[in-house]
Amino acid sequence: QVQLVESGGGLVQAGGSLRLSCAASGSIRSINVMGWYRQAPGKQRELVADITNGGRTNYADSVKGRFTISRDNAKNTVYLQMNSLKPEDTAVYYCRILLLNVWGQGTLVTVSS
Repeated sequence: QVQLVESGGGLVQAGGSLRLSCAASGSIRSINVMGWYRQAPGKQRELVADITNGGRTNYADSVKGRFTISRDNAKNTVYLQMNSLKPEDTAVYYCRILLLNVWGQGTLVTVSS
């Protein structure tokens, strides 16, 4: 079973940037859809962005134009570049393999105003 480990979270001021990484313990070459989700305090977990093996991307309306998802199959890693961060982006961010329903442990992003 492939395991996922997220990193790159932290505290940043509004308007700042962070890049999250999701490292898989095995090859992701054959894995079609991988995604980033987030869960803010008191709220349900929601999709932030996902990406197919062919590079097709999908974003939540709230992050379009600010966040970019990418993947490097050679490094078995999926990234989430987050720019122009807002306090409402504060959440635990999780990586997920959609088909296998495998989740990482999450990384906390805190955006101060």
